This record gives sequence, C-alpha cells and structure tokens, in this order.
Amino acid sequence: MAQDTAGTVGARVSPQVDSLIRAAQRGDQDAFEQLVRAYDQSVLRLAMNLLRSPEDARDVYQEAFLRVYRNLDTFRFDCSFHTWLYRIVTNICLDQLRKRKVRKEESSVVETAEGPMDRMDAFEEDSAVADPERVLWNRQLKDRIEGALQDLTPRERMVFELRHYQGLRLRNIGEILGTTEEAAKNCLFRATQKMRSVLGDLV
Repeated sequence: MAQDTAGTVGARVSPQVDSLIRAAQRGDQDAFEQLVRAYDQSVLRLAMNLLRSPEDARDVYQEAFLRVYRNLDTFRFDCSFHTWLYRIVTNICLDQLRKRKVRKEESSVVETAEGPMDRMDAFEEDSAVADPERVLWNRQLKDRIEGALQDLTPRERMVFELRHYQGLRLRNIGEILGTTEEAAKNCLFRATQKMRSVLGDLV
C-alpha cells in the first residue's frame, strides 16, 4: 500500500498532519484543503478498488470529505487520521454495496452514447491489449472474480478487498471496521471459502 503523510494505517498522527488537523478544527480552511490534497488520491483509489465503479468512487470521495468536514471536531487523535478517514470511506462503501444487493445492480455494463460499455475496462492491463487471447482470458477471469465477489456479503467483500487489494493487515482492517482482528480474520476466512467455491480451478 502506498505511504502517505500519515504513515501506516495503524500509526498515530504525524506532527505535520497533527498541526493541519488542529488548524482545520479551529476553522482554518486552507489547512483543511491541504488535508484533502494529502489524502484525496488514497481515498479515491480505495473507493475505486472497493466499488469497481468510477462514478460510485467519485460519489464516495465527495461524501467522505463532506463527512470529514462536518465531523473533524470529533477527531480525538487516539488513532491515525488515516484509520479514521478509511473508516468513513469504508462505511460509505458498505452502504453502497448493501444498496447494490437490494437493487441487484451487479452488472458493470452501462449504456453510453457509443453503446454498451463495461466500466471495468479501465482495469484492463495495457500490456494485454496486444494479445487477443490474453485479453479474452483476462476478461473471463475478471468476470468470474466479479461474480464471486458479488456472492459475498457486503462486509465479507469489504474485508476481502481491504486485505487483498489494499494489502492491509487484519488488525488494521478490524480497526477500520470497528471490530476485532479475530472477527476480521473469521470474515476473511468465510469470504475466501466462498471465492474458492466459485473460482476453484483458478485459485
């Protein structure tokens, strides 16, 4: 996982971020904007990885920083700002995933002026484009993985994605989701078992 001004997810707040947060809590708009710039890419990347939709990721990005702005005075420096921020983002993403389950909006294909387009095309590897056979295999694999992820509960999917796509430790995942490391571990085990039942020949 890429490092940022807060260091690792489980670390305490760095002096530089500490001063920005305290200034923003006093109403310093410039300090708040500096905080947003420091974390905007990691927030957008996390939302994209969790939701697999550029549109939904942008919505989460805007909602997350709006919540940060409204609730920054409640931040008490008892965990890293990064952990606190990730908790906000993952909660919003969990809500989105639950709504998808209810509405059954599982297809990544959307209608555009040019016709149907798969939103997941943004994740194709550039190096694979020159090899049609590899492109086909990658698409089939991607479809199978997406289908398997959709069979998970929103919480199972969140833990699986945070562990395997974000590379977070189970202890950090537990902190972010407001649960224990053991609960996160059990959730990951259930998710992995479900994924293997669908992708058996590929994992």
